[in-house]
Amino acid sequence: MDKNGLSAFLLGLGVGVGIGILFAPKSGEETREYLRSKANEGGDLLKQRSSDLKQTAADWVDKSKDALNRQKDNLADAVEAGRQAYRDARGPQTTEGKA
Repeated sequence: MDKNGLSAFLLGLGVGVGIGILFAPKSGEETREYLRSKANEGGDLLKQRSSDLKQTAADWVDKSKDALNRQKDNLADAVEAGRQAYRDARGPQTTEGKA
């Protein structure tokens, strides 16, 4: 930004602040209190949202663990069924010739 642009920006900023002060609907103390209360509301909302997000994440982790355990159990059952099917297919084994 050149010097003329910077000067115009600063002049506009000063005029805007001056007009804002002249036409402010509330006193300085009321405005500061309003801004303070809104900042507190924002902080409370942020705390609530972060708490909700933590709870949601914890719920997802629990559901994922449950699903993983179910899949592990299903896999173990399938492996055992495969072993049993292999044993059944081989038929009875004799001990002849085995040490």
